[in-house]
Amino acid sequence: MEVSSETQVITSTKSIHRAWSMYDWANSAYNLVITSTIFPAYYNAITTVTKDGTVVNDKVSFFGLSIKNTTLFDYSIATAYLIIALISPILSSIADYKGNKKRFMQLFCYLGSMACCGLYFFNIHTLELGIICSALAALGYCGSLVFYNAYLPEIAVEADRDRVSAQGFAYGYVGSVLLQIICFVFVLKPEWFGIKDESFAPRLSFLLVGLWWAGFAQITFLKLPKGVPLASQPQHSLLANGFHELRKVWAHIKTLPILKTYLGAFFFYSMGVQTVMLAATLFGSKELHLATTQLIAVILVIQLVAIAGAYIMAKLSEKFGNLHVLLFVVFMWIGLCVAAYFTHTALQFYIIAAIVGLVMGGIQSLSRSTYSKLMPPTHDTASFFSFYDVTEKLAIVIGMITFGFIDNLMDMRTAIIALITFFIIGAGILILAIGKQKALAV
Repeated sequence: MEVSSETQVITSTKSIHRAWSMYDWANSAYNLVITSTIFPAYYNAITTVTKDGTVVNDKVSFFGLSIKNTTLFDYSIATAYLIIALISPILSSIADYKGNKKRFMQLFCYLGSMACCGLYFFNIHTLELGIICSALAALGYCGSLVFYNAYLPEIAVEADRDRVSAQGFAYGYVGSVLLQIICFVFVLKPEWFGIKDESFAPRLSFLLVGLWWAGFAQITFLKLPKGVPLASQPQHSLLANGFHELRKVWAHIKTLPILKTYLGAFFFYSMGVQTVMLAATLFGSKELHLATTQLIAVILVIQLVAIAGAYIMAKLSEKFGNLHVLLFVVFMWIGLCVAAYFTHTALQFYIIAAIVGLVMGGIQSLSRSTYSKLMPPTHDTASFFSFYDVTEKLAIVIGMITFGFIDNLMDMRTAIIALITFFIIGAGILILAIGKQKALAV
């Protein structure tokens, strides 16, 4: 790869921006139904034995290994993220040289959607199948986002990237909420449809997510421009070249002090943000004993508030700058972790959830657009965004393993408090990035 200062050709039209954003609409149903609401609640319900509201047994047997159910869930997701962190550099290298980002995006999209469909067959007797399918769904989701994110600097000029990135997240929140409501009706009112098997409605929801994901993604695949192969050939085999690409990207990033420092901050605060988001539903069900209906309602509120959050943070970034707004949001996350530790009632959980929604959309959207604005002009967007995604995925792996380990030894409240360390380090590095930005502006 040649990290060039040559400006890439940008295909920038509102129809392409909308088509790109529709992939958020398609895949966010996975993020809401599988990651955040129905699947965690269903998983906890079928793997936990309770008596009079007290947990009697939350151990499961996974291929003969006895392990706490929430720890198994945390570790399985961490494994999926680790796999994508290891293989995405290879795939991104191939995508850059062959100009086929769209093909890889489709591959992971269909892998994830089929895995969601496979969860239809998940019950207490097929625990291994359920864990494997949920991990494959996470793999498909994360893998497709590597190439989806890499399109952003190709379809939007720098001045539009905050807006287009926020638009993508907003589409995602709206689309996922619509499907969630449909699934919500099946789960809450199964008698309306003559459903007598209590497990059928959740499993049907998983099937609908897979179909929704693959179906609406066709709008994106139809409109996104085809990639252009690079004129130069890789110096190494395509399998090895991805890691050489990462080293070259890192060598280039080290010459860009603001981007380098920002990535350090992003790495640490992502450990906290993503882990909180992945563990929130299990916290509500296990620590607060909230019913599935209550959890789903809370997550719906989070999604709706997050739409406003994404746009609010984009507007604030225009006035105060991306790094300053990100710092403010990270401090809010620290406060939320402290508040979660002292949360014991449903009302307290609802209030925290509403604030989480506000900052969740903002930090995800703004992190992505900040990176796209700080990275140098280059044709090799997949390689640069592969570096970004590897950074994020490794952060999630560390965050989830840390959370699962502390949860297994102690409890989830202590694990949440431990996450504050990651946010504090991230905030400190962001302050350094802001200082460097001011110094270079003088």
